[in-house]
Amino acid sequence: MSADTVEPKLVSSLSLVIPLFNEQESLEPLWREIQQIGAQEHYSLEVVFVDDGSTDGSWEVIRKLASEDSRIKGIKFRTNFGKAAALSAGFATARGELVVTMDADLQDDPHEIPNFLKTLRQGYDLVSGWKKIRFDPWHKVFPSRVFNFLVSSATGVHLHDHNCGMKIYRREVTGEISLYGEMHRFIPSLAVMRGFRVGEMVLHHRPRKFGRSKYGAKRFIKGFLDLITVTFRKRFGQRPMHPLGFIAGFSISVGVVVCLLGQPGWAWFLWLVGFQFFLSGLLAELQLGQKSERLETYAVSDRIGS
Repeated sequence: MSADTVEPKLVSSLSLVIPLFNEQESLEPLWREIQQIGAQEHYSLEVVFVDDGSTDGSWEVIRKLASEDSRIKGIKFRTNFGKAAALSAGFATARGELVVTMDADLQDDPHEIPNFLKTLRQGYDLVSGWKKIRFDPWHKVFPSRVFNFLVSSATGVHLHDHNCGMKIYRREVTGEISLYGEMHRFIPSLAVMRGFRVGEMVLHHRPRKFGRSKYGAKRFIKGFLDLITVTFRKRFGQRPMHPLGFIAGFSISVGVVVCLLGQPGWAWFLWLVGFQFFLSGLLAELQLGQKSERLETYAVSDRIGS
């Protein structure tokens, strides 16, 4: 399909999903920039602000903006559920054929949207931003680079910036990936696991004007723990009995040897461990085989325009 054929569809229906927490001061300037680029490029826009339990006046600002422009939708969480939940709620509300996600702190530049569209036309289903030059403190940048290196190595999805908030998705991607906990950090990897094509694009990163970063050591540790989950899902997500069954068989076999060597107490312990791993694998296989309804991992207290 030629670029001329694809381009009209790409710009006909575009949704921006913007999760936020305590970003009262940045919302109006951000919306003005989005309006400007939308008018300049003739986009048919909708913007979904997802307030993840803000304690400042963010929701009041969203209400004001929505009263002035019907293209704005708002979702307010009852309390803070995290960015993955905010993105899930935004994806469920967005109606565009293409979805752009970006942070609300003004560090992501809306004027990069045309460049995302151009990169997407190169045959990708998802394009992730790469903040090659970052205006963040070293204690945020250095751990992020280490984390990105580990994620690329563990998942085989080689990107410089897995956790960049600014991305563009085809609608099929947002409809298939399931986000919970802190899994928003691994969206490109989750998309590749579903067979989608993922690309990367260098974007302009800006210094923070208002508020403070939500990143801390606690989130960094959570990211490493979630990486173990994603790695396991990538390698054994469709066959959990394979690794668990292998461990079970090995433990039971060693238990037999230990028993023959005259250590029945240790043998029973190894057999019990083996049985637990086998049972875990069996339960995982049964759960995988069942079709269950996706549960919402958030609670909404108010909506605008949905």
